[in-house]
This record gives sequence, structure tokens and C-alpha cells, in this order.
Amino acid sequence: MWQRFTQEARKIVFLATEEAGKHGESHVSTEHLLLGILRADNCLACQALRAMSADPAELRSKIEEQIGSGGSHLAEDIQLTPRAKRVIDIAYNEARRMMNDFIGSEHLLLGLVGEAEGVAARVLSAVGIDLDRARAVVTELQQATGAASPAHATANSTRKLTGRDLIGISDLDRSDIYLIFDTAKRLKTAMSPEEQRKLLTGKTLAMIFEKPSLRTRVSFEVGMTQLGGHAIYLAPSDIQLGKRESIGDAARTLDRMCDLIMARTFAHSTVVELAEYAGVPVINGLSDLEHPCQALADFFTILEKKGTLQGLKVVFVGDGNNVAHSLMLLAAKVGTNFTIACPEGYEPRAEIVAQARRDAEQTKAIIDIVRDAKQATAEADVVYTDVWASMGQEHEAEERARVFAPYQVNAELMKLAKPDAIFMHCLPAHRGSEVTDEVIDSPQSVVFDEAENRLHVQKAVMVLLAQK
Repeated sequence: MWQRFTQEARKIVFLATEEAGKHGESHVSTEHLLLGILRADNCLACQALRAMSADPAELRSKIEEQIGSGGSHLAEDIQLTPRAKRVIDIAYNEARRMMNDFIGSEHLLLGLVGEAEGVAARVLSAVGIDLDRARAVVTELQQATGAASPAHATANSTRKLTGRDLIGISDLDRSDIYLIFDTAKRLKTAMSPEEQRKLLTGKTLAMIFEKPSLRTRVSFEVGMTQLGGHAIYLAPSDIQLGKRESIGDAARTLDRMCDLIMARTFAHSTVVELAEYAGVPVINGLSDLEHPCQALADFFTILEKKGTLQGLKVVFVGDGNNVAHSLMLLAAKVGTNFTIACPEGYEPRAEIVAQARRDAEQTKAIIDIVRDAKQATAEADVVYTDVWASMGQEHEAEERARVFAPYQVNAELMKLAKPDAIFMHCLPAHRGSEVTDEVIDSPQSVVFDEAENRLHVQKAVMVLLAQK
């Protein structure tokens, strides 16, 4: 069996044996294998853990809390518990799945996550690491470091986002979402400006705007510049989609000259039609149905602040609009409980709710719609709101202000959430309407961290969609 291990993986098993002996055990179990990985600080498994925001020192501490110390024991040879043997079996299958010839540290990590019942699996799950996410991160690290064989790269090419569109959250699976998050984190914290400028050198982004924007335009334009590319702003009067020329003709023209298209439109059908006719990736920068880039930035921010997404309670207070749609769909995919508190007649679209609940069946997330904002906010980890009247609904503003008055997020409402709850808003905010100054300017508010993360997440999206 050991001939199938890389030298690095053999070292980890040896270190695991040492860890078992230090804790008075005569057999190596899952917790000792994870401790062995943590001691091999530069191994690919540790790189993957750090890419998933897992602190090795914190993981070690959590394991030590659970297994304690039983004196020391000198093992004469390596004996594995049944659970540790199962980890090895899963690691072998993961290596074969990735078309790798040998079991490496990264496969041992996947084996520990996939085993699901041992101490190691429980500790990893507690910090938000699941098998889909771990596989996505390991795959990307293998490709980045050259650890993957040509066969591996071919087998996993369908998992990459290159050449795909981002029209809505349903275009992404759980692995895609975490791949975007992990890429965004590296762009934000680990890569130098010089390294980033090489990622999309010579590539061009066409930015189509039917609606005015601050965060969407600046984040995409600055992001493309930082990645070494160029962005072209196309104002409503420049193209007049569907009026001056057909959407299809505009799409087919742009894809001859540009590498990416981002569109911020009134009708969702416009983005869909652009994607249908364009041969380059199309990104939905906002439509009347969804705002996927905003939701990705929001959940990236939640992950930064909370360390995990699974099992959290996110409460959206207000209109069941495009932002609420994307947040609900994303929550269902990553295992976050999502409740929207809204007046009757202002619920999210039925087809969006149905899709979210289908996805939630796989992740065990709870998707709920209630009328009472106070009931919804009780014990929330995240409280989110948005304007009551979006662009294009200005004629409804007065009526909406009356209907939504009981749904204002104020200090009284925030007190019902958990003490460490965070407040979020996609901005621009109508202070004094959907949220008070006291809340949006409070220490609980992360709205400007959230706004900044539009830049990092959209850079990740562009790199993953456009990079060859």
C-alpha cells in the first residue's frame, strides 16, 4: 500500500504515528492524520487549508481539545484504526478520480473530509470545509503548482469556469462558488499587483449599462485595469440595445472585439439574449431578476466575518427583489439558512423560491418567507436590507414607503439578532427609510467591506471566465 504514497504523504503518516504515540495511543486514527498534515506545513494539503481560510494552529487546538493527552506510547509499527483505513481508501479513490498516479497530502485531506464521522472530519466541518469545496481548491492548487498530470487537467477541464457565462446563481454549483471565493481571497490578500497585472493582459471587457451605477462600474473597470486588461464603458445612449440595433447583432459585434461582456440591464431577458448570441462570456451586472455578482460579494464578506457559511441564519428584511433572489439561491447552494421578511404581495418570485428549496434539499438549508420582521430577525447571524423602491419603480415609491414602514432595520430590530450579528446593505442606501443611520454607521455594519469585496469577487469571476 505504502508504495502508492508520495514521499510527502508517507512523511505525514509517519508524523501521524508520532502524534498517536504522544497522545498515548497505539493506533493511528483520523485526528492523528490531520495533526500529521498540520505538522507538514508546506504540503499541498496545508496550502489548501489556508486557501479555505482555515488556521492550522486553530485546527490543532480544536483537535487537542477533543482528544486530550493520555501519556506517551512508542508504537513498534504502524497500525491504522478502521476509520483511518477508510480515509486511505477515500484518498486512493480521490487520487484516481483526479487521474493522479500516487496518493499525496491533498488526497489524504480529501479522505479526512470525505470520511465524515471521525474527529478530523468534525473539526474540518466546523470551520466550513466540505468535500465539494476541498476538491475545488485542491484541483486549482494542483493546476497552479503543476502537480496535476495532463490527464488530470483534461479530466477536470469541465470543472473550470473558462468560457462560461454568469447570468444567475443557478449557473454555478457549490464547487464553483467556493472556487470564486478562494480565488477572490488570493487576489485580495496573497497576490502582488505585479502578479495580478499578468492575469488578463491584453484582454478587453465591454461594459453595457442601461442603468446608472457607482459600485458596478467602478469595481469592474478598476478590476480589469488591475488585472492588466482594459474596460470600455458603453452608456445607454451608445448602444440603445433593441432600438438602434438588435441585441443579437450587438452581441455578435462585441464578441469579435472583446473577451468579456458585462451588462447591467433592466430586463433579465436582455442579458440572456446577449449570452445566447455572444461567443465570449457574459456577466450579469444586474437585471430585474438577479444580481449574482452582488450576492457572491455578500457571501464572500459573510465568510470573511463568520469563518463559515453552513448553518448560519441570514435574514433579508424588505422587498423580494433581484438581490433577494440571488441571495436566496446562493444560500441554498452553500447550506445557509435564509429567511425573508416581506409584506404580502412583495415576495420573491415563486420560481426562484422553488429552485432555492430544491437546492436546499441537498444542503439541508432552510428557506423561509415570513411577514413579521421581528420574528424573522430573532437570533439572526446576518441582517440584510435593500431599498424599498428600485430603479424603474420610482412611481411606486410613495406607496412602497407606506407598505414597508414596519420593515425598517433600526436599533430595536437589530437587538433581536445575535449579539455578534452583522448588518449588510448592497447600497446605495436610503438612510431613514429601509435603514437608520444608527444601524448603518454602527460597529455591526459591514456595508463598506461588502462594497469593497465587489472588486475582489468580480476580479475572480473575470479571471476564471476569461483566463485560458
